[in-house]
Amino acid sequence: MDTVHYLLEGFGTALLPINILFAFIGVLIGTAVGVLPGIGPMSGVALLIPVTASMTGGMDPAAAATSSIILLAGVYYGAMYGGSTTSILLNTPGESSSVVTTLDGYQLARQGRAGSALAIAAIGSFCAGIVSLIGLALLAKPLSEVALKFGPAEYFSLMLLGLAAVSGLAGNSMTKAGIMTIFGLLLSTIGLDNVSGVARFTYNIPALYGGLEFLTVAVGLFALGEVFKTILHKESHDGNLAKVGKILPSKQELKESSGPIARGSLLGFFVGVLPGAGATLASFFSYIMEKKISKTPEKFGKGTIAGVAAPESANNAASGGAMIPLLTLGIPGSGTTAILMGALIMYNIQPGPLLFQDHPGVAWGLIASMFIGNVMLLILNMPLVKVFAKIIETPPKYLIPIIIAISVFGVYAVQVNTFDLILLIICGLAGYYLASNDFPLAPLVLGLVLGPMIENNMRRALTASNGDFMVFLEKPISLAFIVIAVLWIVIPFVLKLKGKKVLINEEA
Repeated sequence: MDTVHYLLEGFGTALLPINILFAFIGVLIGTAVGVLPGIGPMSGVALLIPVTASMTGGMDPAAAATSSIILLAGVYYGAMYGGSTTSILLNTPGESSSVVTTLDGYQLARQGRAGSALAIAAIGSFCAGIVSLIGLALLAKPLSEVALKFGPAEYFSLMLLGLAAVSGLAGNSMTKAGIMTIFGLLLSTIGLDNVSGVARFTYNIPALYGGLEFLTVAVGLFALGEVFKTILHKESHDGNLAKVGKILPSKQELKESSGPIARGSLLGFFVGVLPGAGATLASFFSYIMEKKISKTPEKFGKGTIAGVAAPESANNAASGGAMIPLLTLGIPGSGTTAILMGALIMYNIQPGPLLFQDHPGVAWGLIASMFIGNVMLLILNMPLVKVFAKIIETPPKYLIPIIIAISVFGVYAVQVNTFDLILLIICGLAGYYLASNDFPLAPLVLGLVLGPMIENNMRRALTASNGDFMVFLEKPISLAFIVIAVLWIVIPFVLKLKGKKVLINEEA
């Protein structure tokens, strides 16, 4: 009954006119972000953090944090909705989790069924959103109560697991993901040491004493990095845009997609809960599962509605599932939730087990707002499919100046110093270079966010144990997290080596 009571209070917060407006703005921008190829939810959320900070300037700190996070979360799951539009109409994924949707979505569009495919994607996304919210409401409080029993040693090991999970699954190369994680951790050490007050890597630059501002780094890496890529590669979308046609799906299409939507929603939610797994993995798993259990697997890849319903449901359910480790344990399950975590910390709200105790309004208001946002998305997506399809045709010459203006003015409005603008440009160039060379950016962001917490918990644990490092292995929960973290990195590495040996033997 406690959960129902808290959820009703959350709806009281989410249904405030200002929060309804913020949820609407979030899902509208999120859908547009998902529709525009290349921007993606990470860049969209990073870009809007400074905007929300200026929008909530005169509000009470707790109310400002709630409204801002509601808007940013709306951008996150709105982008998951919007990503299907380009996949189906242009054969170009709006973001990585929509890659699988292109396999059947574009084939359906070529058959003149683009409207049905987009409608099924919207319905599947809505159902998945509701499933993940029910799971979030039921599991969030019990998990946070379990996590309250954690000490510094357990937290240190849990955060190591979070880093290992994202590092093990981000990008094509584990080595590059590991390099980026360590680079993020190194960047997090810049500034004054919390314990001794000694300056580290500041080089007598006063602006560095407070450390690198997460917001500047995130906006630079993702938003400006994408701008540099578009300018230098002169990217434009020359593909023929498929005609949308009839929007409402037929009864047969609804019947064919009901099973994949249900299975994709459940699978996506549980994959999303795993730190580091994320929406992309959930959509791949869901598609593979549907193809395995289908009576007509030969239709997959040639234009079957199940090939759109399953991955689209899974990636939206995963975005709700990823909120569980973020809110209850303070561990972001993906790059986008790492940015959301940074935004919460910026408002002096620490995600983790104490969030539900210290800031129940923020936690339950966010959960309730996600339900309202999903309803808004369904209402928006069904009639406005043709309108959002037009956004794809926005020329880069109009889009790029808008992104640059929001980035520069947003960062300057929050920090009010020119050093951060220089840092923004450096991070933009670094983001372009790293992404061009297949270095994943999510582990760097995660390292930057988790670094100070890993260091503080390690120091607290070592202070309590008089410098004995065995404290991390003597506590059963801490040992379990360390073992899982090691396996998370070692198992894919061993499987890769085995694959290489098999390939060598076959060639021999």
